[in-house]
Amino acid sequence: MGYICKNKNPMSSPKSFIIKESESDIKKLIKTSSVMIGKRLHALLIFKRNESTGISKREVADEIGVNHNSIQTWRTLYIEGGIEALMLHANVGYKPSKINPRQEKALKKKLSDPANGVVGFNELLVWFNTTFKTEINYKTFHGYVVRKFEAKVKVARKSHVKKDPLAIEVFKKTSAKTAKRLLVKTKLAIKE
Repeated sequence: MGYICKNKNPMSSPKSFIIKESESDIKKLIKTSSVMIGKRLHALLIFKRNESTGISKREVADEIGVNHNSIQTWRTLYIEGGIEALMLHANVGYKPSKINPRQEKALKKKLSDPANGVVGFNELLVWFNTTFKTEINYKTFHGYVVRKFEAKVKVARKSHVKKDPLAIEVFKKTSAKTAKRLLVKTKLAIKE
């Protein structure tokens, strides 16, 4: 024999609770809060607007664009501790950088030198770890260099590292003369 539902609606009704703050108070708090806390307060505002009829956590989650489990956690925080508990956030931010300012300055100098001879991130990481006697992993190092210096993995060099500057000047001088001679010959050939 199967389960018979005596209730007309097999889904449970939304959890109802009393919100002490007014809509205008919640809106003011949203404006002065961080994005993370703002989403929590936005959820509370939606619960406040539907306080008489009730609204499910899934509907609130869909409206805000977060997971329904987050809405449930935030709702429980409010019920147990009020607005103070809802606005309290334990995360303090990012971890301190593994690369100190002195190392960053040397890395910047190495990257801005066109004759550095470094071919890619792996080679740069080996240079960094041996120079500063560190053991930073590739993923951490790559993320830092891309974020801090906007470096790219593969970029064609403008010129070869070991190119002789004197040879470049000689080439430029002779190539201009050669081009002029060819132009004169071409003009003469067209006239004939």
